[in-house]
Order: sequence, then structure tokens, then C-alpha cells
Amino acid sequence: MERRRPRAASPKVSSGGGGYHASAMSDASLRARLTAEGLDPGTWSNGPHDRYGSHDHGYDKVIVVEAGSIRFGIDAGPVELGQGDRLELLAGTAHDAVVGPDGVTCLEAHLPQGSLHATTRHAAGTW
Repeated sequence: MERRRPRAASPKVSSGGGGYHASAMSDASLRARLTAEGLDPGTWSNGPHDRYGSHDHGYDKVIVVEAGSIRFGIDAGPVELGQGDRLELLAGTAHDAVVGPDGVTCLEAHLPQGSLHATTRHAAGTW
């Protein structure tokens, strides 16, 4: 199956528009939106205040928060994600992470390096 490239935007927070509100989205509908883009997301979760030290990956990835919150630290500054928010992370981007007070559950899809054009956060309801 051929994978479509996710649409990359300028490296800023998107706002407004969109056909849904994050609190109204079920886990299944977030997964369905990613699958409709040709992505094959897996699920992971962590408990409150869990931490990941700085690391990078040899692949691009798309992360969508299903529940809870997480903060990623990248060179451009912290990126806060809550339910329905999406982060497109370029291969080789050093990042750390701290899970929020209620834990986090995320959908994550890996893409070949070079599939995305920018590290970008999309607010819930804008993608």
C-alpha cells in the first residue's frame, strides 16, 4: 500500500478551523483520521510525570495525543501537546519529553526520513 505524505506546514502552531473539537473526538476517530492519510499508527502510553531523555530517530514521525498531555523539548523551544494535538517530527530532531500530571496516551506513526518537510505542531481541530 502506498503511503501518502502527511501535509507539512510552517513550523508554528496552527489554530482555528477544523471540523471537530478535540473533546468530541474518540480514540477511534483520531486513528481513522491518521489511517485516512495512509498512516499506520501504533499506540503508547506513560504515567504521570514520566520522562524521556534527549534522543533522536532515523525516521520522521507523527504523534497525536489521544488522552492526557505531554511536553516535548526541541531546539526551537517546548512543544505542549494535549488531547487531539499533533506533532510532526523530522528525523534527526533531538527531543526530550515530560508527561503531564494525568499521564498520556498517544498514537504514533513512523515515516521514511524526508517524508515530512518541517517539525510542526498542529492544534486539535486544525488538522
